[in-house]
Amino acid sequence: MPDLEEASAEEVLAYAVKQFHPRLKTACSFQKEESVLAHMLSQIEPEAQLFVVDTGVLFAETLETWKRFEERFGLPVEVIDASGPGAPWTRERCCGEAKVDGLERALAGLQAWITGIRREQGPTRAGAPKLERDERRGIWKLNPLADWTEKDLWRYVFKHDLPYNPLHDRGYASIGCAPCTLPGAGREGRWAGDEKTECGLHV
Repeated sequence: MPDLEEASAEEVLAYAVKQFHPRLKTACSFQKEESVLAHMLSQIEPEAQLFVVDTGVLFAETLETWKRFEERFGLPVEVIDASGPGAPWTRERCCGEAKVDGLERALAGLQAWITGIRREQGPTRAGAPKLERDERRGIWKLNPLADWTEKDLWRYVFKHDLPYNPLHDRGYASIGCAPCTLPGAGREGRWAGDEKTECGLHV
């Protein structure tokens, strides 16, 4: 596989599409990173596939942003239901079981997946390469925005007048499920008051 560390985000995505589409999907949580990725992908491959792991406890603002994504980008969004009907919501079950199980279903049969991971987001992501082998699942993983800063993201969003989750304007730098996300810089608002920093999707 090529060394993509010096490649731009658009170049990484173009490579991913050429190499892996249609057995390629992009994880989408309707945050600012996905605003950028969805826009770039819509220019490169109109049939590029997004997927959302829907835990059933997403913010209302996230659901509204989801609708705006579909209207603006026209990309198909696959819904992976991780709500667990009949089972009460708990932080542990949602993150440790439901979301990870949903991701496994989303990635079944794929050759690669794309994420919005950025090194600036926190210590667990500081070493993220733009292309890596997801050994756990036996597929490739691409992080086109790995070297982007917060300023890079907003510059692109405003330049292209992209839809983005309004919670970002209220101090939520990282947005997950409503019951365990608070305002905060980086990933500080995720599982606030807990030592947890990842839900299990990227570890």
